[in-house]
Amino acid sequence: MADARTSMPRGLFGDDALPLYERTATQLLDDLRAAAARPGDRLPSERALVDRYAVSRVTLRAALAQLESRGIVRPSSSRGWFVAELGLLPEATTTAASAAPQVQGFADYAQANGLTTAGKVLSATVRPATVSEAEQLRIAPGADLFDLHRLRFLDGLLVVLEHNRLPLAACPALAETDFNTASLYATLRAADPPQLPRVADYSVEARHPTPREIELFEIGETMPMLVATQLTSNQESRPIELTVQVYRGDRYRFRASITNQS
Repeated sequence: MADARTSMPRGLFGDDALPLYERTATQLLDDLRAAAARPGDRLPSERALVDRYAVSRVTLRAALAQLESRGIVRPSSSRGWFVAELGLLPEATTTAASAAPQVQGFADYAQANGLTTAGKVLSATVRPATVSEAEQLRIAPGADLFDLHRLRFLDGLLVVLEHNRLPLAACPALAETDFNTASLYATLRAADPPQLPRVADYSVEARHPTPREIELFEIGETMPMLVATQLTSNQESRPIELTVQVYRGDRYRFRASITNQS
């Protein structure tokens, strides 16, 4: 029987198939390489970059966030954006076929959408991992675990109560970082070696609020809460983060694309 399969058209997964923010990130990276930019060099202002690439500020910030997630640029409060390390990627331009997947953190989402974030740490400790946590994170029971509870805000509104647990060995700087202001994922990406969040197993369920959540969110007991559980793995497919996020039901929406790979 003849093979009825046909080859994919050339260029189907070319640069023009990428979202606009990814194409912008690629153009910016190419420009940095062409200018022989070095770590520590300051990027032009966001206004200048918006004009250069003819995109909106939201698109530009999404592009910058993607480059930050790959360790290429880094933001500095009130000072703009700076080159971090161009040598982390090969010289070839990134395409849809070669781009590595990224897990978007809370701060990444806010930055990509032009929102301001704030946090309030409720507790940050180092403690031994339980047997259950050790199994999920593939570490030894009793190994040092960084345990973080905090409230997260978008544009001044409380959105989520977050509980993060991470193996301290993956990023010892976790225990010394002030997560009232710092980004957890940015801290992981800056680790040595970098811990790049690549894939996450994610589940969501609805339930009634606990008495503590009623107090923290200043809500009534009838307000539904959406609880998201996430196990994130790094670029080596090793689990690096176990997180439970509790959202007000009226301030969270989950979207997913369901595909058949067969």
